[in-house]
Amino acid sequence: MRIWLAVRAFFGVLFSRAVAEGVRQVLEQLHQQRREAGTRAGREQQEQTVAVSRPETKSILEAPPGAATTLQRKPATKPSAQPISGGRSEALTLLAALQREARLVDLVQEPLDQYTDAQIGAAAREVLRNAAKTLQRFFGLRPVVQAEEGALIELPSGFDPNRYRLLGQLSGNPPYRGQLVHPGWEATRCELPSWTGSEAAAWIIAPAEVEIISQ
Repeated sequence: MRIWLAVRAFFGVLFSRAVAEGVRQVLEQLHQQRREAGTRAGREQQEQTVAVSRPETKSILEAPPGAATTLQRKPATKPSAQPISGGRSEALTLLAALQREARLVDLVQEPLDQYTDAQIGAAAREVLRNAAKTLQRFFGLRPVVQAEEGALIELPSGFDPNRYRLLGQLSGNPPYRGQLVHPGWEATRCELPSWTGSEAAAWIIAPAEVEIISQ
């Protein structure tokens, strides 16, 4: 469900100003809530722990049972800036690449009522595999935390709230100890191809394909 929701949100933001504005407002509210939660954490003195509901799994850091892994802050790799050339948005360049290499737009735009869940899943498998390869090539994606979901981790004092979102009830000051719910994602680069087409074709996501009939 999260994959389909993410795909719908991506195209909604891309093609609808109203949807984009709504998403922007929600993100700003979430950011404000995280800042307020961080401020309250420094004042609260009640004895509570960070609580999350997730089955415990083995940490790839191979920590002893019951031990928490202390995460050291690492400087984030700053994505390289890419100029917009030829009057074409980089969002359209990315969307065109996902269509060309993974046929993502074809899958999203295809009416699904006539297909079974098994047929949709079979078609989506190849599309998602190729889309993952495309995103990896352009952005060099990697987890924010190198540990499996369910691993016990510890956030040191002075951790970056933009890299870690805390769930549950907070008290006192860091370090905080809790269970990893999602390792997060970060980009290590931003290398979108430059647009070399005409200005008139800058909005084309995928050209129409015409097979010539022999006369």
